[in-house]
Amino acid sequence: MSTLEAVMTTQEVANRLSELFKENKWNEAQEELFSENAVSIEPAHSPGLQSVEGLANIKQKGKDFNAMVEEVHGGWVSEPIVAGNYISVAMGMDVTMKGQGRMNMDEIAVYEVKDGKIVKEQFFY
Repeated sequence: MSTLEAVMTTQEVANRLSELFKENKWNEAQEELFSENAVSIEPAHSPGLQSVEGLANIKQKGKDFNAMVEEVHGGWVSEPIVAGNYISVAMGMDVTMKGQGRMNMDEIAVYEVKDGKIVKEQFFY
């Protein structure tokens, strides 16, 4: 990064993240806002998803999740809440999972920002 480029504040990252999520642009959010060595943490009880390290692995985790989805019926994302270097977002989806039927999935996602990039995402559900 050159000294002329401004580092995004946590609030700016939150605003952009929210904008991209509401447009269903999950991949663009990762490309634009995530650090190359970010980590993604799932709860221990997560069905089929594991915690991973590195942007490439986070992207693959997204592909793996999408492969488990038969149909998306709807979804929502809350406005972000910012405190210090952290962003919190509630989100949910109405989906039919392959072999599991239709279900509502709701979660809280917490993102840690350092030097204008997301370095950690953690999901609670």
